[in-house]
Order: sequence, then C-alpha cells, then structure tokens
Amino acid sequence: MRYIGIGGALAFVEEHGPGGDGAAGVPVLCLHTAGQSGVQWRHVAPALAARGFRVVVPDLPGHGRSEPAPGGPVTDLGDYAAWCLELIDALGLERPYVVGCSIGGKITLDLACRASERLAGVVAMAANAWTGGTPSERGLRRELSDVAAPSRTDRTYLGTLAVVGRSVPAERAELIATMHRREDPAVSNSDLIGWTTHDLRDRLGSVACPAHLVVGADDLWVPAAGTRAAAAAIPGARCTVLDGIGHYPMEEIEGFDGVLAGWLAELGSEVAA
Repeated sequence: MRYIGIGGALAFVEEHGPGGDGAAGVPVLCLHTAGQSGVQWRHVAPALAARGFRVVVPDLPGHGRSEPAPGGPVTDLGDYAAWCLELIDALGLERPYVVGCSIGGKITLDLACRASERLAGVVAMAANAWTGGTPSERGLRRELSDVAAPSRTDRTYLGTLAVVGRSVPAERAELIATMHRREDPAVSNSDLIGWTTHDLRDRLGSVACPAHLVVGADDLWVPAAGTRAAAAAIPGARCTVLDGIGHYPMEEIEGFDGVLAGWLAELGSEVAA
C-alpha cells in the first residue's frame, strides 16, 4: 500500500502480487463504484494475487484515502479514465487487464475506447454505453446542496440493499450496505452526475481489445438489455448476465476471484488467438 502523485494530488493505491511487492504477475487494475473505494475489492484482490496476478486497486480522487482532485469532485468519467492512464504509466503496468463495476465499469469501457492498444482486455460490470439521462443530471446537481443531510447515508444504505441480488445471504447483503454508507455524499453525487452524462454509444465500435461485459439479473440500476446492447456494439465482445446477482458482483459473489480469473483467462485466449 502506498501513496502516489497522480493528477496533481496523492492517490492511495493497494498492490497485491507474487512475492508480496506486487511487482510480478499479469497486471489487473480493479476500479470501484460511485462514492466508494478500493475496499470493495478487499476479499478479491489478495485471492486473485494468490492466483499469480499483480492486482492494483486504487482509490479514485476524493474517494477512500486518496486526496481530492485539485478541481474538486469529478463530474466527468472521462477525467477518471485519463487519471487511470496516468496511474498505469506511473506504475509501469504493461498491457494490464482492467476490471470495474458501476462507474468503474463505465470508466473501464472509456479506457477501452481511448486506449485499447495499451490493454490486454477489459471486464466491465454493471455498466452500459448510456443511461438515457437517468437519474436526472438536474436533480443530482440540485441534491448537491443538501448532500450532507443525515438522511443521505440512510438512502445509500437502503439503496444498496435494494440492488443486491436475491441469491446473496441477508448477512452478506447487510455488510455490503453498511460498508457503503461510509461514502462522501458530495463525491458520490458528483460520480452519479458523471454516470448519467457519460455517453459512449458512438465510441464502442472503436474498441479493439478483448471485452467482456457483465450485468446482474437483479440489478435495478442497470437493465441487462442495455448491457447486452453495449456488448453487441463492441467487435467480438461477450456478455454475461448473472442470475440472482445485483449491482455489485465482486462483493456479492463468494469466491469471486475464481470467477474473475476464469473471465481473464478467456480474454487472454482471445489475444493469443
């Protein structure tokens, strides 16, 4: 674990890999969801590293232990994608896989659009090309005026419970929701503004690296149809719909490191072919 200067501020980054220093193994960059942090990958990262990967888990600017972006909370997911490319350069990651969920999934797709030649492949979870303007950008910006209200954390808690899949045990769902309520409301609202305004529909055809899009069948925020449409727009991309899973596959699925390792192996075989 260390701090690295990225984008004019200090970023907190976890690295897991063979030998304990994260320097060996095929690199995998793991991106968290709106308002959250790399803690969402706490169970997956060490287990995936034990399988031989170099796993890199950053806190995006203003999230977790990372300093805020110099210009304040980010409302353009493209800015996060540019930040990730700077991080990849700073860490010397050669052709990493990128895996992200929710806004992390959309950032992953953005990275594939703008820098396919630099990536081994991408797994974009709980993401599509365009939300259709839902939720309302105007409403989200208005809400920035009262995001510090105590009810905001309750909404985060209850909203998380609402989009966890039906196959997830109640105790696990409760833990996920409790962890999520730690978010900074101003940052998470800005993330959601980025989410609702981010449109990749005209860019997906340019993706040249192997891509796998994943969505939970119980995800109330991201309809499977939108994820299937996004996958269909990417040359050679595959799409998986996870039965009984909601918006947070890496937190909801026990033993997710094995599932992800299988997906990465499939992407790697496409590169080899």
